[in-house]
Amino acid sequence: MTLNLTEKSCRPLPSETPPLTGNELAPYKGALDSRWAVVDEHHLLGEFEFPNFIEALAFTNRVGALSEVEGHHPEITLTWGRASVKIWTHSIDGLSENDFILAAKIDALEA
Repeated sequence: MTLNLTEKSCRPLPSETPPLTGNELAPYKGALDSRWAVVDEHHLLGEFEFPNFIEALAFTNRVGALSEVEGHHPEITLTWGRASVKIWTHSIDGLSENDFILAAKIDALEA
């Protein structure tokens, strides 16, 4: 089954939407680059490395612009040569398809 996450867009979710858990996560996780980890079935964590601060900062800005377009905003930690991206759906306090869509589109920024 191909999810084609980069062809989808994030959408608002009502707070009563159940988060993805257990076996529901497997096809979504399988659609992402191995840099992404599902942490406690609550959020995604992606680690990105760069040769210097300027490239890490440029990546962070690209992720910020993409997040504005998608209306889905991650937590980004920027350090010298590295950016960490943490994604979850705040309205449901857990993982939704939106999180995997954003992660896949962030991976596409790197291509």
